[in-house]
Amino acid sequence: MSDDQTPRALLHAMFNAAIAAAQPAHCVVPHLPAVPTGRLIVIGAGKASAAMAQAVEQHWPGELSGLVVTRYGYGVPCERIEIAEAAHPVPDAAGMQAAQRMLALVGNLSCDDTVLCLISGGGSSLLALPLAGITLAEKQDLNRALLACGASIGEINCVRRHLSLIKGGRLAAACHPAQLLTLAISDVPGDKPGDIASGPTVADATTCQDALAIVRRYGISLPASIREALASGRGESVKPGDPRLANSTIKLIATPQMALEAAAAVARAAGVTPYILGDSLEGEARDVGKVMAGIAQQVARRGQPFATPCVLLSGGETTVTVRGDGSGGRNVEFLLSLGIALDGEAHVHALAGDTDGVDGQAEIAGAWLAPDTLQRAWALGMRPRDSLDNNDGHGFFQTLGDSVITGPTLTNVNDFRAILITAAGA
Repeated sequence: MSDDQTPRALLHAMFNAAIAAAQPAHCVVPHLPAVPTGRLIVIGAGKASAAMAQAVEQHWPGELSGLVVTRYGYGVPCERIEIAEAAHPVPDAAGMQAAQRMLALVGNLSCDDTVLCLISGGGSSLLALPLAGITLAEKQDLNRALLACGASIGEINCVRRHLSLIKGGRLAAACHPAQLLTLAISDVPGDKPGDIASGPTVADATTCQDALAIVRRYGISLPASIREALASGRGESVKPGDPRLANSTIKLIATPQMALEAAAAVARAAGVTPYILGDSLEGEARDVGKVMAGIAQQVARRGQPFATPCVLLSGGETTVTVRGDGSGGRNVEFLLSLGIALDGEAHVHALAGDTDGVDGQAEIAGAWLAPDTLQRAWALGMRPRDSLDNNDGHGFFQTLGDSVITGPTLTNVNDFRAILITAAGA
């Protein structure tokens, strides 16, 4: 690491590079379809969908029209594609209305037409359209319960797919017989297309019974309408082999791995060796923090398994089982747990943040951790373990002035974690 670059500056540079690697302006254009003989209709949902739509408009040679829905505050100017905004992570009426209009938009297409679907993380909430007999309020309550219980994103989206008129391949079926190309920015562990925005244009092999099993596993109480939809199979999704998806193709144009590789390049340029530990790590955020602390301590104290200076990079999506009433998110929960386990370990610095700029429900991407973080907290009268028990990671790091705030990044390739070890002990 160069003498004039602080650990904090290097970690922020890596985070910025990860976000930049997934910007729609860079990754959409190489994958645009051929100009069809009929119409091009652009649809989509997610935190990056508006920026993706703008990139399409700026580089498309012919006529086009369409509608995409993004998170409040994530809209960008477009002239021919309408940008709607809705709520995330719990859906609202604006998202439901956008979903209804989107289905109507693709309802009368021919085989000469092409639909370009722009999908990114957050689309599950933004494109909410409950099955008949299920109210929006019931889906909102279920979403809150799923987000708080510690379920993985794959489990959450399995349930969502089976309670929707637009997810789980149903949007693709509505586009038939037009050609359908989905460009997706992945925010899910393993880059599974069916889990990105709950797979509105992807065939789904999971079943209503799978969704019911997930609800039982986490002890979530269901209203009669939702229980009936799952138990009867009425909410079954579109399955692999369905002929209505024969003209459908999906391409992953940005992934967590690409973002981590961009961050790794920044580290190398600074003379720090990067090690990507995984792009799809899952589990309770506080447990992942403890494990990562153990690895970092072995590097800092023994120079094993990696020589210093080095940075340990990882992505994916951890979970938080909410028991307290603090302000938190999975990245700051991870970071606070990491800091407690490190207990002021010298030469270890870290940054964790969500690449969409929002960790949990706060307009804060994440935070920064230094060897003196706990000491500074204690000096202010804070008790780090109490903050962790209360799921108050944002409150903890905000008080220290160590929050990372990016504003809307207009993309989303999930969590970014970097642990920088600058020297090994004797």
